[in-house]
Amino acid sequence: MLVNLRQFLFRPVDIASLVFFRIAFGLIMMIEVWRYFDHGWIDRYYIDPDFHFKYAGFEWITPWAGDGMYWHFALLGVLAACIMTGAFYRIATVLFFFAFSYVFLLDQTQYLNHFYLVIIVSFLLCFVPAHRSLSVDAQLWPKLRSRTIPAWAVWLLVAQFEIMFLYAGFVKINPDWLQLEPLGTWLARRSDQIVFGFLFNKPWAVAIGAYGIIFLHLFGAPLLLWRRTRLTVFWIYAAFHLTNHFVFQIGIFPWLTLAATLMFLDPDWPRQLARRLLRPLARLADMPPPEISLQPERVPESDVATPVGRPARIRQSVIMAAIASWIVFQIGMPLRHFSLPGDVAWNEDGHRFSWRMKLRSKRGEAEFVVWDPGEEVEYVIDPRDYLTRRQVGKMITRPDMILQFAHYLGEIYGSEKGVTSPAVRADIQVSLNYRPPAQFTDPEMDLTQIKRSDRNATWIVPLATPLPKTRAWAEP
Repeated sequence: MLVNLRQFLFRPVDIASLVFFRIAFGLIMMIEVWRYFDHGWIDRYYIDPDFHFKYAGFEWITPWAGDGMYWHFALLGVLAACIMTGAFYRIATVLFFFAFSYVFLLDQTQYLNHFYLVIIVSFLLCFVPAHRSLSVDAQLWPKLRSRTIPAWAVWLLVAQFEIMFLYAGFVKINPDWLQLEPLGTWLARRSDQIVFGFLFNKPWAVAIGAYGIIFLHLFGAPLLLWRRTRLTVFWIYAAFHLTNHFVFQIGIFPWLTLAATLMFLDPDWPRQLARRLLRPLARLADMPPPEISLQPERVPESDVATPVGRPARIRQSVIMAAIASWIVFQIGMPLRHFSLPGDVAWNEDGHRFSWRMKLRSKRGEAEFVVWDPGEEVEYVIDPRDYLTRRQVGKMITRPDMILQFAHYLGEIYGSEKGVTSPAVRADIQVSLNYRPPAQFTDPEMDLTQIKRSDRNATWIVPLATPLPKTRAWAEP
C-alpha cells in the first residue's frame, strides 16, 4: 500500500492547474490589499484603536508605529504580485505567509475564516513548485521550467480544500441550523434582492437552502474527487460560491473557494480549455488546432515517480510523513471542541480555526464594573469609551475577548488611577441566533482572577434559552 501511495504521490502530473491557482491566489490577494487602502480599513482596524485583542501567546505582536502599517500592506500587495507572476516565488511566498500572519495576529476582532484559509494556502504554497511554468522565475532560470510536477503538489491543496468543504457541511448538522437559524433571518433581511429575494422569507425555500448546503458539502465534496461527477458538482459549487458573493457580500471568500474548487478538476484543465477555445479559430483559418504549452516540456529528475537511489527515497518519505502529519492536524483541529463542556456556539471554546462558517449570529449588551475595595467605590464602565464600535460588538459575545478587556480595565485602574487590587465584573446579556437575550457572564465573578488558560465554562452561564417556535421572518 505504501509503495502504491508513493507512486501515486510522486507521479508526474500537468502543472497547469497549479499555475492557474497561483495566479488566481496572487490576484485575489492584490485586490484584497487594494480594498484595505480604498476603504480606509488600515486606519480603522489597526491604527485608530487604542487597544487590540490578542491571541494567546502572541500578546507581543503590536502594530507598526507611524505609517508602518501602510508600508506593511503595500509590501503585502507587492508580494501578492510576485506570487501571481511567479517572481522570486520562494522568497515571496515565505514573506507573504509571515507578513499576512502578522496582520492576522494583531487583533482577534478581525478573525475571519477566509483569512485563516489565506494563511494556510500561503503556507502550503511555500512548499509546492507552482513557479516552474508561466512565471518570471522560469524565464530567469530556465532549469526550473517544467510542464509537470509531482502529484503531491496538487493533492496536498486538494486534500486541504476537501477537509474544509466537508467540515463546512458537518458543522451545520446542529439544532439551530436544522431549525433554519440564523440563515432564515439573514435571508429575510435580503428579501428585496431582484432575482431570488421573493423566496427569502419562505420557510420551504430557506429549508431547501439550509439542508441543500449540508448535502452539497457532505456529498458534493467527495464527488469532486470522482472523475465522472466532478464537473457537474463543480458547476453546482460555482453557483453556490457566486450566490454567496451576491447575497452575503463576504469579500474574497467566494472567489478564493471558487479557485480552490477548480483544483479538483484534471490537472491539465487550463490546457484543455485553451484548446477548446482556440479550436474554432483554427477551423476558420483552416489550420490544425494549436498545441497549448505553458513552457517547454521537461520532467525534472525529482519528479520521476520511481526515482533511483536511497537519497531520493528518503526525501520522498520525509514529504509523505509531513503531508500525513499536516492532514491529521487539519482533521483533528476542528474536533477539539468535542472534548470541552458546553455549546461551542455559545461559549466559543474551539470555535475558531474549525471551519464553523455562517453558523451563529450573536448580539449583546454589556456593563462592566470596576470595584475599588479600598474606597469601597464602584465605577461603571462603558466599553465604547475604550474600544471602537466594531471591537465592542465582537468583544461582548466572545469570552476570551471579554476576559482580555476586563484585565485591561484592571491594569488601567490599578496603574493609572491608583486603585489597589481592583476587581472587574461584567454583566452581559447575549442573544444567540435571534433568541431572547440570556445571561452570558456570571455578574458576581471577578474576571481579573481568571486566567486566559481557564475554560470559559467556569464563568460563562450555560445557555438554556431555546429558539422560538415561530419565526418572525417566515411568511406562510
